[in-house]
Amino acid sequence: MTLTNKFIAELVFDANRLGLLDTYQKRRMLERAVATIRDIRETIGMPSGPGRDRVLDIHTMALSIERGWHSDDEIRDAFLQAAGMIRDLHIVLASKTEISFVESSE
Repeated sequence: MTLTNKFIAELVFDANRLGLLDTYQKRRMLERAVATIRDIRETIGMPSGPGRDRVLDIHTMALSIERGWHSDDEIRDAFLQAAGMIRDLHIVLASKTEISFVESSE
């Protein structure tokens, strides 16, 4: 099992036991997830684009967890969303799929 797969499993496991984690642990897990997503995106050549990016939403949530602005259901969803994003990016990375972007002429 790769470190990425272990981290995905850890995110899912922690999402299922969220009530046992304190706010610091929740924040740190989401911050690690955001860093992992950004690192893999950079590795596969996926630029940050214009428009809404779910990883930014997850990062914003991580920074506000300790303020109590989000319910455990919202945080659980963010954990699972991050795990899914990391899984998908890891598949692209492992498949050595080349990604290219074409700019529109508009």
